[in-house]
Amino acid sequence: MKSFKNSLCVLMLLLFLAPCSDAAEVKLRFAGQFPEDHSAIKSMREIANGVREKTGGRVEIEVFPANRLGDYTIIYEDLMRGAVDMALISVPSQFDPRLELVYLNAFANYDVLKREFKPGSWLSKKMNEYNTRLGVKFLGFNIEGLTGIASKKPVREPLNPNINKGVLARVPFMNVYKSAAEAQGYRTISLPYSDIARSLQDGTCDAVSSISTGAALSELKGIMKYWHQLNYSQETESYLMSAKSWDKLSEDDLAAIYAEVAKASAKSFEQAQQNDRKNLEMMRKNGVQVFTYTDAELLPLRRAVMENWKQLDPTMGSQLMKEARKHFSIKDK
Repeated sequence: MKSFKNSLCVLMLLLFLAPCSDAAEVKLRFAGQFPEDHSAIKSMREIANGVREKTGGRVEIEVFPANRLGDYTIIYEDLMRGAVDMALISVPSQFDPRLELVYLNAFANYDVLKREFKPGSWLSKKMNEYNTRLGVKFLGFNIEGLTGIASKKPVREPLNPNINKGVLARVPFMNVYKSAAEAQGYRTISLPYSDIARSLQDGTCDAVSSISTGAALSELKGIMKYWHQLNYSQETESYLMSAKSWDKLSEDDLAAIYAEVAKASAKSFEQAQQNDRKNLEMMRKNGVQVFTYTDAELLPLRRAVMENWKQLDPTMGSQLMKEARKHFSIKDK
C-alpha cells in the first residue's frame, strides 16, 4: 500500500510539472487597436495560434485588443523602445512624414490594391525602409477596404473634380487625405475619428471622407443619407514588430511569424471585398442612397488626386514623390 501511495504521489507530481516543461521559451505581446469582435483581432489570434503550432509551442503570442496597451501613436512609440513586441495598427506619421506613403490614393480597385500591397512590392519595400529607420520592422498589411464619401447632403457632380462639391468633408489629420479630398473639389475640415458621428449629426461637417463601408455603417448608421463608393483611398493597417524583439528571435521563429502574417494579409483582401458587397447592401436596406462607379468613371478623380500629390513634396520629400509619380505612371511637368 505504501508503495502504491508513493507511486501515486510521483504521478501527481509529474502531472503538475508537465505544463512547466511545455512552457513557451519566447513570449511576445501583440497590440491591436480594434475591439474584440473586429476581423483584425480575429486575424491576430489566428496568427498567434499559427505561430504556436509552427514552433511547437516555443513561441507564445498574447493578443491585446481594443487599445488595451494604448492607442496607435503610443503603441508605435512602445515598438520603437521595445516595450511592445508586435502590433497591428494604423501607422502614425509624426515620427516620419514619409510613413503617410501607405495612405496615398492611387488604388482604383482591388486588383491594383492586391498588386501594390503584396509582399515585396515597391510600397512594401518603402514602408519597411522607413519603419526600420525608427527601430520598427514592417511585416505586412491588413486591408480593411477601399473607401468612399458618406454624407448628409447631396454631393454635386461627384465624378467631376473641377466642381465645388457643396459639402464640407471631414478628413483625418494627414496631408495625404486633405490633398486627395481637395483635389476632387471638397472643402475639408480635420477632425478626430472619434468625433465623426457627432460632427456629422450637429453640422460641424456635411460629409466624412476616407472611410470604409464597414466603418461608415457602424459609426454613421442613421446619420448618413448618401454613400459614394469613390475608391480613392484605402483603409489599411500594418503588421509591425519592434526591432529589439526582432533581434532576439531565431530565423526559424521569424520565418514562422512572417508566414502567418502573409497568410492573414492575403486573406484580408478577400475579406474586404466580401465586406464591401455586404455593407453596401446593408446600407441600401437602411435607406441610404448608394452610388457605385466603374473604373472608367472614376479615372478623372484618380488623375486629379495623383496630380495633386505635388502638394506633398514639402512634407513627404520631392524625391520620394517623384518616385511615387513615376511608379504609378504620373509624369512630372
